Amino acid sequence: MSDNEAKDSVSQVNTKVLGSAPAMAMGNLYQAASQALGNAMQNATMSQQELNTIAQAATTMGVATLFGNESAASAPPLSFDDEDWDLEDWDLED
Repeated sequence: MSDNEAKDSVSQVNTKVLGSAPAMAMGNLYQAASQALGNAMQNATMSQQELNTIAQAATTMGVATLFGNESAASAPPLSFDDEDWDLEDWDLED
């Protein structure tokens, strides 16, 4: 291999690397943007789940307050399996 052939070979490799650099840069940019967007979606989902849990706890405490219980933990257990329980015994007109 002569010096000119070696120089041509190195020149061709350099040209190929320089030619593919913009595509590699855009690929890296798209990958980083996709990762950031994925993280943002996961954070939004987690925040929504936490807010739903807080809303459910607030609703439970509101219902417990309406029924006159100090807290939901002190409320009696609900059971509709009791034979003495009858909806007709309740005065729902008021």
